[in-house]
Amino acid sequence: MSKYYCLIAGLPTITLDDTKSTFAVAEFVREIEPELSAADKVLLRWYLLKYDNLNLLASLRNQAPFDDKGIYTEADLKNICEVMESEDRPPQGIDVPKYFITFIRSYFARFETTETYDRQSLDDRLSALYYNEATGCDNKFLAEWFALNLNIGNIMTAANCRKYGLDPAQYIIGDNEPASQLRKPGAREILPTSDSQGYLGELLTIAEEKDLMMREKRLDALRWNWLEDYTYYKTFDIEALITYFLRLEMIERWITLDKTGGEQTFRNLVGGMKQESQRILKNFKDNYK
Repeated sequence: MSKYYCLIAGLPTITLDDTKSTFAVAEFVREIEPELSAADKVLLRWYLLKYDNLNLLASLRNQAPFDDKGIYTEADLKNICEVMESEDRPPQGIDVPKYFITFIRSYFARFETTETYDRQSLDDRLSALYYNEATGCDNKFLAEWFALNLNIGNIMTAANCRKYGLDPAQYIIGDNEPASQLRKPGAREILPTSDSQGYLGELLTIAEEKDLMMREKRLDALRWNWLEDYTYYKTFDIEALITYFLRLEMIERWITLDKTGGEQTFRNLVGGMKQESQRILKNFKDNYK
């Protein structure tokens, strides 16, 4: 594993409460990527693929905008989708992760069957494939970071399902132990007894937070502290650089929300979440009937 003494020593200190970002996320990636070893570039790629996931869904739906923080250009994704619509493989010369190929094949195969996917199930299918492959990675830090975020998403989803009277088994993604337990009745009592990760109990408490903005802040604080603990003895390793990148993402997200009109932006996001929950509830009731 490579060491990055000079690169890491020169990074300014950042905190979750910063109101100004030291680097834009995309700028930081451009700065460090040429300095990384080949193996470490592969690790960084996993964290950037989440932007490609959103871009892929937008491309398949003919939607905008396109996020340039991903690995693939808009033309690359268009080419991948066009080739795989008629062929069972991605275009030559473009390195595509396995879960991408599985998802795109499944997406186009649906047109040959009676199966239908709505917006929610498309997002969930892609996320499930992404997390399953990432959590199986040989790098322990990467695997455990993705497991943390998978558990966060699933526990928050389970809380919303309880609130709206939905079956969590329909919305929980992934194949790890917490996901399996959350699909069972009475998951609120089951999870803490098998908290080998050490944070599931805290997540269950955060899930009860009524203030959505405060809930998001507490979740990012949990992520921030988890990164601090994990990289305490990895000061000059790739994990420290990736931690800095992940923290910049959190800061950039909150700065975007806190700008003039940020409160309204957040309210719009919450409003969209409520509308989506109502739509899911209606679909669930219709299907149940």
